[in-house]
Amino acid sequence: MRLDRFLSNFPRFSRQDSRLLISAGRLRVDGAVVHDPHHEVRDFQRVELDDELLQAGRSARYWMLHKPVGVVSATEHDEHRTVLDLLDEPDKHDLHLAGRLDLNTSGLLLITNDGRWSRRITQPQQRKPKVYHVTTEQPITAEYAEVFAQGLYFAFEDLTTLPAQLEVLSSHQARLTLFEGRYHQVKRMFGHFRNRVVALHRESMGEIVLDPQLAPGQYRALTEAEIASV
Repeated sequence: MRLDRFLSNFPRFSRQDSRLLISAGRLRVDGAVVHDPHHEVRDFQRVELDDELLQAGRSARYWMLHKPVGVVSATEHDEHRTVLDLLDEPDKHDLHLAGRLDLNTSGLLLITNDGRWSRRITQPQQRKPKVYHVTTEQPITAEYAEVFAQGLYFAFEDLTTLPAQLEVLSSHQARLTLFEGRYHQVKRMFGHFRNRVVALHRESMGEIVLDPQLAPGQYRALTEAEIASV
């Protein structure tokens, strides 16, 4: 939030007090004096008023998890094990999911405490590609790729999906690239052909690709390059 708004959230400072303190050069963000009341302050930054610490800041955390089938993409659940249960991290309850996967879908799941970062990779207008490996009950024909590239009409939402890319790998397997994330979208797209999806695995989101060295249930921190790619 803006620095003046951040400061005025403290009961002892009015909005006018906040602007006067900032213009007087009494506020430091990450050690640097800030004179602009519109300066954006993030949760991860250290904020000081003279010698008083107003916000200690915290470390931004970014994780890549290989989600197994049968685990819920949620922070808590009454019946199933959740993805947070797979993390051995002291601050895991401060984390949230950057996108979700169905109970029976496996693959790449991103977990973070940085809300701005997660919005950048999940907001539909960003059109970040999401790549899935799909296994179906019935054979996949060339017609699927043509229809998916044109977009499919979903009557429930009264919308047409964005053009999607389909690469047929074998008679019953394909690689599907989406640029949005509708409810059960992959299964509904193949359902258009009355072809049931029997296995679904997300390989990548944006430029972040699931690490092949991660077994189901394992996770690792994202690299600086992976974080910056979003």
